[in-house]
Amino acid sequence: MNRRTESRSETLAVRGLRYHVRHWGPADAPAVFLLHGWMDSSPTFQFLVDALRQEWHLIAPDWRGYGESEWLGRPYWFPDYYGDLDALLAHYSPARPARLVGHSMGANIAAIFASARPQRVAQVAMLDFLGLPATAAQDAPKQLAQWLDHLGETPRLNSYADHAALQRRMQQINPRLDDDKAAFLARALGRTLPDGRVQMACDPWHRVPSPVLYRIDDQLACWQAIAAPVLMLEATDGFVHERFGADPAERERRLAAFRNLQLATIADCGHNLHHDQPERVAAALETFLTRD
Repeated sequence: MNRRTESRSETLAVRGLRYHVRHWGPADAPAVFLLHGWMDSSPTFQFLVDALRQEWHLIAPDWRGYGESEWLGRPYWFPDYYGDLDALLAHYSPARPARLVGHSMGANIAAIFASARPQRVAQVAMLDFLGLPATAAQDAPKQLAQWLDHLGETPRLNSYADHAALQRRMQQINPRLDDDKAAFLARALGRTLPDGRVQMACDPWHRVPSPVLYRIDDQLACWQAIAAPVLMLEATDGFVHERFGADPAERERRLAAFRNLQLATIADCGHNLHHDQPERVAAALETFLTRD
């Protein structure tokens, strides 16, 4: 098994919820916030942390309803993540703008937050996220109806016989994961249920669809307002390619919304590029991130 950089955990109150925050590196090193994606949690960044060559204080919260942070057990409201990030930065970086590195949903949160609080953000790195597919306004009633339908029953996640079974499922989804990485992720991202079975450590209420449509025009307006430099890391076989590979004009339209953009492609990886190619992602980040 590969040697892993040891993390330490902290629990604090964030907007009335118990938040779990994972730290790597010296507390007096330059701070970088690592923001995980949907149905994930903070240990997902372990391989990236191991690949970094410079000293950083890496701060990775489990978002509300994920990992060891408090779960609501009811539907979530996406803007709460912006409020939670605002509170986390006030706690950990009150005197200086922050460096934000987000994967997927975490990249979405980082970018939109940076548009609303430009004075609080120094740099943004977005890992394989360029927005969701556009929606049609006439679908709004159907979207709301789907949300209402889901409220009538408690959502559930798949469970697995043990961590080894979860590991096998992870490798089915992502064949690039070797046994060592997959075994680590199965244990770090899973939780054991009272009956001994294993699930991903995520509140199943995250699976309930939003009651409102995703509006790309709103996203573009926010991206245009970002003052900080932005690094966009695309995975060759990731979601950006899957969603916009056949529509280069739409991809370019979205990229053009960022004022100060650096773009890089990470080869031979899927959406979880920080799992598949952590060394290449780490090198790109350290080239982009400025030190104090």
